[in-house]
Amino acid sequence: MKNNGTRSLRYLSEAGIIGGMYAALCLVFAPISYGAIQVRVAEALTILPAFMPAAIPGLTVGCLIANLLAGGAVGAWDWLFGTLTTLAAALVTRALRRVTVKGLPWLAALPPVLFNAVVIGAECAVAANNAGAFWLFALQVGAGQLVACVGGGLLLAGVLSKFK
Repeated sequence: MKNNGTRSLRYLSEAGIIGGMYAALCLVFAPISYGAIQVRVAEALTILPAFMPAAIPGLTVGCLIANLLAGGAVGAWDWLFGTLTTLAAALVTRALRRVTVKGLPWLAALPPVLFNAVVIGAECAVAANNAGAFWLFALQVGAGQLVACVGGGLLLAGVLSKFK
């Protein structure tokens, strides 16, 4: 039987690995990871909270690190709101874990798509000083999120479901 120290160390290790992977993927694919038109490859990892709770802090911290290191047009806004959006999406994805296990993993892939489309779309509209372009930005961000979260996330979910 594992003691609490071993479980805590494993949880912390998993969160750290996930956070590091998220930040590294964002930075390696930086040209397509930031901006109104983006496919953040790291967002495929946002399916992980459906499989492991350590993914919630891992993704949150990884997102913060990636946004801090990248800078970008929205800067501090993204540090705060981008990170909080990742946290909120991870919590909702975790809440949907039962539907993921029951054969509907695409439902667990949707929170990051919807949350980021709205929040990052709004950030881009503010950065462009063009509130009227919000829907365009939201659609662009949402499309990129669909590719990463649904496309990449479902591939990852398929692999993970084989290794309970």
